[in-house]
Amino acid sequence: MKRSAVWHLQDSDLHAYAGGGLAGPLLWSVEAHLGACDGCRARLTAAADPRLVDDGWARVDAALDAPVPGPVERLLMALGVPDHTARLLAATPALHLSWLVAVALTLATTATIARLADPVVFLAAAPLLPLAGVAASFGPGIDPTYEMALVAPMQSFRLLLLRCVAVVSANTVLCALASLALPGAGLGAAGWFLPSLALTVLTLLLAPRFGTVAAACAVGAGWACLVLAATGALFTVAGQSGTAIAVLLATAVLARRASAFDTSRLFPRATPRRFR
Repeated sequence: MKRSAVWHLQDSDLHAYAGGGLAGPLLWSVEAHLGACDGCRARLTAAADPRLVDDGWARVDAALDAPVPGPVERLLMALGVPDHTARLLAATPALHLSWLVAVALTLATTATIARLADPVVFLAAAPLLPLAGVAASFGPGIDPTYEMALVAPMQSFRLLLLRCVAVVSANTVLCALASLALPGAGLGAAGWFLPSLALTVLTLLLAPRFGTVAAACAVGAGWACLVLAATGALFTVAGQSGTAIAVLLATAVLARRASAFDTSRLFPRATPRRFR
C-alpha cells in the first residue's frame, strides 16, 4: 500500500483481494479502505472477473431469500440432523406446534374421561393419535413439501420412515405424560405403546397401495372394531405379547417391501434415464 496523505491500494493488493488470496489483518484493512474509497472500488471492479461479482450477488440473494429455520428445525439440526433432512422433517404438519397442542389437549381430555370412567378409554384412544400424524406425513395435497421431497436426494421410504419416527416419538412423549393421570392403572397405563407401534407399522405397509390417509383410516377402523370385540384381552399380558409379535413381523415385512415406496404411483420416484 502507498503511505501518503491520500493513499490508495496497490494493484497487487486489489488483484489478491479479487482472487480471495488475502488474509487478515491485511484483508480487513483493504475492506475498510474499499468502503471509503470510490476510486479503489472502481479499480477493483475493473480488475475483478465479472462472474465473481455475479456469483457474489447470487449468494447474497440466496441468503436473503433463505427461509428462517423454525424451532423444530433448529432442534433437529442441534441433534446432528443434516439441514436438508431437518427441513423436510420440520415441514411435517404433525410436528407443528398447533398440531402438538391439539394432540396434547385431546390426550388430556381422554385421560380425564378415563380416570373418571375406565382406563381402557385412554388405552384404546391413545394409539389412534399417531395415525393422524402418519396420515399427514407424506403425499400429494397433504405434505406442503411433497414436490420438493420427490426431487430430494432421499428415497421416499426413508423420508416417510423418518417422519413417522418423529411423529411417533412426539406422540409417545405426550402420551407418557398423559398416562400419569392414571396412577391407579400401574404399569397397565403404558398399554397403549405397543398398539401404537403396531398401528403405525401397519399403516406404513398399506401406504404404498392406498396412500397414507386411506391406510390410516382403514387401520384406525380395524383397531376400533378390535377394541369393541376384544377389549378385555388386548391389554392383558397375553394381548400385549401378541401385539409385540405382530410389531416384529410387520416390521420385517415392511423392511422387505421398502422398494414399493419408490415404485408406487402414490410415491413416484423419477428413474434416471440411461443414455447409450
